[in-house]
Amino acid sequence: MPVASEAEVLLDEEQTDATLKDLARQLLEREPDPAELLLVGIRRRGVELAERLATEVEAQGGVAIPTGSLDITLYRDDFAQIGPKPVIGSTELPVEITGLHVVIVDDVLHTGRTTRAALNELSDFGRPRKIELCTLVDRGGRELPIQPDYLGCRFEVAPGEEIAVSVPSIDGELSVRRVPVERKK
Repeated sequence: MPVASEAEVLLDEEQTDATLKDLARQLLEREPDPAELLLVGIRRRGVELAERLATEVEAQGGVAIPTGSLDITLYRDDFAQIGPKPVIGSTELPVEITGLHVVIVDDVLHTGRTTRAALNELSDFGRPRKIELCTLVDRGGRELPIQPDYLGCRFEVAPGEEIAVSVPSIDGELSVRRVPVERKK
């Protein structure tokens, strides 16, 4: 668990918001028909980021983009290690995904395993025309050949550190921090 008092702020609220606006601009530049977009956030923080991106895409492009959410708990490759009573949230897709351009939204890209689980889950709901990945922060350390199509920023992370993205609905603020990982005793 991160120790908040020792956290280094990498992006404050204004900078994080500006990064999200830039990601929305990237989405609009690369999708000729934004009406065919569906933004799907990975629970938990990816959901709010997807909603913020949709709001910004509408503000910049004048097109309302639907958002959904994925709970990848049952699709994780480490499911057996989670514990005897994992907390499982809901997956909500507001429209049929077959034929759409689906953009998976996540807060931090690290090993790629979360994205792999999201891809597996999406395949249970249909066959999108295209699936891309949008991530606020890439911290490196990939274990799978997965890269973001839309990237907010990249930060180096030393052993014993992680990146923590805060969103208002969960954490009461919008920011990105580098935090030391508390060692297990």
